[in-house]
Amino acid sequence: MSKPTGSSNRSRVVSATEAAKKFGEVLARVREERAVYVVERRGKPVARIIPVEDRVFTLADFVELIRSGTIPSAGAEYARAVEEGIAFFNRPEVPTSPWERY
Repeated sequence: MSKPTGSSNRSRVVSATEAAKKFGEVLARVREERAVYVVERRGKPVARIIPVEDRVFTLADFVELIRSGTIPSAGAEYARAVEEGIAFFNRPEVPTSPWERY
């Protein structure tokens, strides 16, 4: 379907017509093999199809973000709304009185 380029053994060149006809197959190879495709039109590169890099946000990243101080304060109103939400979801499941409803 395609010819590998000299830059990487995973990079492949494909014509725009061939890419359109076999788009599902191209995407499957990109996803499964992490292949990179260069799409050409009339022999000139016009696009590159590459796998999406998985971005993992770890707890260490979160701690660093908090310590950096770049997150603005949410404010008192937001904190009150969060506390009300927590209280609502932590309410007893069984009413204290059989006549009481939520």
